Amino acid sequence: MLIGIIGAMESEVRGLISGLTVEPIVKKVGIRTFVSGKIGNTDVVICQSGVGKVNMAAMTQALIDNYHPDYLLNTGIAGSLNPAIDIGDVVLATEAVEHDMSVGPFGYPKGQVPGMDVFAFPCDEKLRKIAKESCEKVNPDIKVFEGRVLTGDIFVSDSDLKTELKDTFDGICAEMEGAALAHTAYINKVPCLILRVISDKADNSAEEDYPTFEAKAAEHSLNLTKEFIRRLGE
Repeated sequence: MLIGIIGAMESEVRGLISGLTVEPIVKKVGIRTFVSGKIGNTDVVICQSGVGKVNMAAMTQALIDNYHPDYLLNTGIAGSLNPAIDIGDVVLATEAVEHDMSVGPFGYPKGQVPGMDVFAFPCDEKLRKIAKESCEKVNPDIKVFEGRVLTGDIFVSDSDLKTELKDTFDGICAEMEGAALAHTAYINKVPCLILRVISDKADNSAEEDYPTFEAKAAEHSLNLTKEFIRRLGE
């Protein structure tokens, strides 16, 4: 079994790479770097995509083409769209929507990708269940939520936009890469999971909150990811 793990930023993959239990193998494909090794006894490939949907989709496809993973995991941080979900809490995606996709003049609802047979790209239920159990074990001080993740090429830091996204799409958090991974995984029929730790409230305080809580969010994500991979490998 091989698990492909992608984070957008260096802080989201650094801890995983440093925790590999065998000497890592580094492979370059174009400008992309893949680091393969083991977390515990499980084979993994870890990579940093860069920020945004195109970067994530390109990295996901390259990982699939070069390594043929059995599962894909996207770790990272997000802004909460739900007042019950606080900074530091974990969101496990049931599905993901590209909220900035808009082809209304041709009769498509906002968020619908033309030509696709789904509106929201699904995440794997089995993976989500394992991740929830893992988080409850290693991060007992934080809450775990499950629901729709919204993805777009914009850092949501405006209260009006936050309200619009929540009302339009019924999402529970907003970020910039998850739906791109889920979209690519769906096309390739690879089970996937999007895991997000909340770093800000996606409102007018987001720019101030984000730097403060990024490090703590990365720590929670690292603990959860390691336990998730251990359980999945059993």
